[in-house]
Amino acid sequence: MSSTKFTLRPDQSKLIQDGDAATGNVILVAPTGFGKTVVMGALAERQTRPSVAIAHRHELVSQISKAIAQFGVHHNIIASKNTVNFCIQQHVRLFGRSFYNPRAPFTVAGVDTLNARADKLRQWANTIEMWMIDECHHVLTGNKWGKATEMFPRATGIGFTATPIRADRKSLARSQGGVFDSMVVGPNMRELIGRGSLCEYRIFCPSQSIDRANIKVGASGDFSGASLRQEAHKSQIVGDIVTHYKRIAPGKRGITFVVDVDQANETAAAFRDAGVPAECVSAKTPDSVRDAIFQKFVNGTLLQLVNVDLFGEGVDVPAVEVVSMGRPTESYGLYVQQFGRALRTIKGKTHGTIIDHVGNVVRHGLPDAPRNWSLLAEERGKRGQRDPNVMPVTTCTECFMAYEAVTPKCPFCGHRPEPESRGRPEFVDGDLIELDAETLAAMRGEIEAVDGPPPADGSDIVGASINKNHRLRQEAQEELRHSIAVWAGVQRDMGRPDSEIYRRFYHTFGTDIMSAQTLGRPAANKLKEQIDERI
Repeated sequence: MSSTKFTLRPDQSKLIQDGDAATGNVILVAPTGFGKTVVMGALAERQTRPSVAIAHRHELVSQISKAIAQFGVHHNIIASKNTVNFCIQQHVRLFGRSFYNPRAPFTVAGVDTLNARADKLRQWANTIEMWMIDECHHVLTGNKWGKATEMFPRATGIGFTATPIRADRKSLARSQGGVFDSMVVGPNMRELIGRGSLCEYRIFCPSQSIDRANIKVGASGDFSGASLRQEAHKSQIVGDIVTHYKRIAPGKRGITFVVDVDQANETAAAFRDAGVPAECVSAKTPDSVRDAIFQKFVNGTLLQLVNVDLFGEGVDVPAVEVVSMGRPTESYGLYVQQFGRALRTIKGKTHGTIIDHVGNVVRHGLPDAPRNWSLLAEERGKRGQRDPNVMPVTTCTECFMAYEAVTPKCPFCGHRPEPESRGRPEFVDGDLIELDAETLAAMRGEIEAVDGPPPADGSDIVGASINKNHRLRQEAQEELRHSIAVWAGVQRDMGRPDSEIYRRFYHTFGTDIMSAQTLGRPAANKLKEQIDERI
């Protein structure tokens, strides 16, 4: 068997072309499942200069090596002896021959091995003219990733990631402590689902038994290990995971994420006790054992891989049909990586199933919501501010399905929860249709006061000033209401009913449509600008 070169999809080719047009070290952003390793293989094939692709962990190094071999590219491998041998075996099994060549101009390297051998590799590193890094959101000046890039003083770099954001909100830009100069964003997850490159998904959110309120957030921006483990082990999460898997997705191949190795072992044992073939895998599992377990999973003799973040980044596991989340995270990047394990397409698979036991979906929103990525750090005071593109997610108390909180009833089972009150817009997510008559009348009265005649007789300086401000407020409101009408018209053209339009406005702009019509001049002008930016 010979190497089988991939034919790039148009969106993959475009990402490469856009990257070529960018300046300096560039980040290429594309969702989990886009085929970033295929893009890396295509870039490796065209290289005539000494180059290196960098990754962490045995699985990712071997995955990149395989992708490059599929393009017929001979390459060196700088990694542990076990990883090098595994890559060679993988080449022979898949292609009938090895593409490992220690003298080849292209190299695949593990980041830890690079740093450990930095002095011995200095002469070779000075010849490198281009580096690539998978999962490049890790790279900061001074950390192990940044130190690896510093080994190549003559090289420019290309980073790949699905989520160019860190839990600690540190910037990836060279000017702010990162190493990158520009960013190119490819198609989003919803576009890939629409094209059939990724599959649809269904989310179930059973009640949580882990109390997030007691978990501390560490310096990384994610939950700290000690308090996370403590709360997880106090909970009933293991039993919940097994019970809901058997109820929602029996017989499907799944990956389960938990907080530590002890809980992974306990969960795998609970699956086996319930008749579900399962194994625990972690970074401590020997490579040969891990690879054997993985192959059992791919061929279907094993139904559950229970792990601690091992399959959260980069690893292509197309056999996954269901992901069970038993590890809460404040990291949007980790959440999306875990979610994306279930979205790879395979024959006969209609959708991926997500069973979220820890509130990650409600915390971060649906993963295919559009995101406004930025290479630069967030402005001062905006850390943690919600992206207005992302609608809040709620969970149906009847069927446990998760959905965006823009409809008054569950789109899956039709259950309509009764709001706590209909006396204020915030109780009904800004949905004017859901408010009671008395509240609506009061809000209309406030609007009438804004639209009414001048409040003063204007015969003195004070009265004239009051009337002038009233007129200016009316002019600002006229412009604001025009923008609201245009925005709502766009929503109606998309087929959305008024109830959903009201809710989307509320969650996007932080106020309901009627209250917006009572704002003073400065607030009205500011809101108009925000709406115009989104039309």
